[in-house]
Amino acid sequence: MKAIRVKQFGGPEVLEVEEVPVPIPGPGQVLVRVFAAGVNPVDTYIRAGIFPSKPRLPYTPGMDGAGEIAGMGRGVRGLKLGMHVYITASLSGTYAGYAICDPSGIQPLPRGISYEQGAAIGIPYATAWQALFHKGQARRGETVLIHGASGGVGIAAIQTARLAGLRVLATAGSSSGLRLVKKQGAHAVFNHCKKGYLEKVMASTRGRGVNLILEMLANVNLERDLNLLSMRGRVVVIGCRGTVEINPRLMMGRDSSVTGMLIFNATENEKKKIFLAIHRGLKSKKLWPVIGKKMRLTHAVQAHRQIMNGPAAGKMILIP
Repeated sequence: MKAIRVKQFGGPEVLEVEEVPVPIPGPGQVLVRVFAAGVNPVDTYIRAGIFPSKPRLPYTPGMDGAGEIAGMGRGVRGLKLGMHVYITASLSGTYAGYAICDPSGIQPLPRGISYEQGAAIGIPYATAWQALFHKGQARRGETVLIHGASGGVGIAAIQTARLAGLRVLATAGSSSGLRLVKKQGAHAVFNHCKKGYLEKVMASTRGRGVNLILEMLANVNLERDLNLLSMRGRVVVIGCRGTVEINPRLMMGRDSSVTGMLIFNATENEKKKIFLAIHRGLKSKKLWPVIGKKMRLTHAVQAHRQIMNGPAAGKMILIP
């Protein structure tokens, strides 16, 4: 099978295409034939060697994917060969024709959801749910601002927030991105590349500020976010690409808070709640993954370059 292998940390060019044997599932493991793999920004941080935890070299990237169960090791219960699933965590990496997973790292793919859409579920929708409810403590009727909402996590957050009865404000950096987030249900959209958009965001709340902000690029936006919050407002930092300096008095005056998150830190109980909620949303079609660019697995280098340079418009997918 073809697989992407990383033998040293570095830029996108370290992603190499190789022919490798199909892995064999061990006891308690599942082998999934991968028909689509999701590309996430975190994949690029791991590849560059700047993520807090580093895999042992060489490794195959990728955590999200979708396909069908092609094999099972001894002791696996409740699953069947040929079952359509999406991957939320892989032991061997999803940028490959086949992936080894723990049973807890796969979920049933609801009827009507394509493999490409399945590869867009794991990290984006779980991150959105964790940020909104476990970290952000969002409540029905509150206003949430989603920065960089045209990417995989942003779209998942819009859909999930609307499903929970929140008022959604969203930003994007291109006309196509703005159209996309509006179509996904944002009540108001703003171009974060245009001067004065922050004033427009505040005006849309009639000066009261937003209750919750989901922040995808904290090194650029965090100081500004603190000026947009309502009393006891919250910022959940989902993404950051550098350092930032803030004035804590902006938090003190509003009794506001800033918290960071990584979906990999979610507890098993939290993950159970998250994927149960996601499954219900997918079955009801209230959650509907949006696919952006699709590329062949052999174009992984290009995919990693594009996902960091944007603009985003849905989830980026690799096809093995």
